[in-house]
Amino acid sequence: MRISPTSLPLLLLLCAAAAARAQGNYEIQVYGSDTVAPRTTMFELHSNFTADGHPAIDGLAATNHAEHETVEITHGFNEWFECGFYIFTSITEGQSWQWVGSHIRPRVAVPKKWHWPVGVSLSNEIGYQRRQYSVDTWTWEIRPIVDQKIGRWYWSLNPALDRSFHGESVNQGVVFSPNFKFSYDLTPKVAGGMEYYGSVGPMAGFNAVSQQQHQLFPAIT
Repeated sequence: MRISPTSLPLLLLLCAAAAARAQGNYEIQVYGSDTVAPRTTMFELHSNFTADGHPAIDGLAATNHAEHETVEITHGFNEWFECGFYIFTSITEGQSWQWVGSHIRPRVAVPKKWHWPVGVSLSNEIGYQRRQYSVDTWTWEIRPIVDQKIGRWYWSLNPALDRSFHGESVNQGVVFSPNFKFSYDLTPKVAGGMEYYGSVGPMAGFNAVSQQQHQLFPAIT
């Protein structure tokens, strides 16, 4: 068993306008390709706070000054397969802790013994979130992951595809949500860099630029 802190963007003040899909405002992370070691279980806590969100509207709980805590439990089965489980929670002013939903995330990876020049893995995340917290209750995310370490530099690309199966976004079909990260090792245990999170719209036809989401954050890992 291993306990690990998650990567922490310096600015965890995401606008709550984004739909609470696989990551949304609960788990903010650009994935690396590595899987958890075989026969090892890792516990992570993802914490973020919305400084300027929306009030309660259209049946959705207010996100202004909402604190989100997500527990992630991941078990490595062998050198190429792991499975993660998420528990999403939220607390806002005048309200106690609330369960938001849960997701399961199996992931397969190219074994290191194949000696590929880049790390490659594929994550599938599917789960439920309560209508009180998301206009889409059942969602699925397919997340290809490609990364590479070059000396003290590191980069990771996550061209994610999102799909709603129940809720207001069903008619959008598959939505393209690219994520990217690069960082530099400041010390053997601390790296600084930037993380990008985007959502450009349905694969059948991207949204107008004014309707797309593009967010860039400095981060320390």
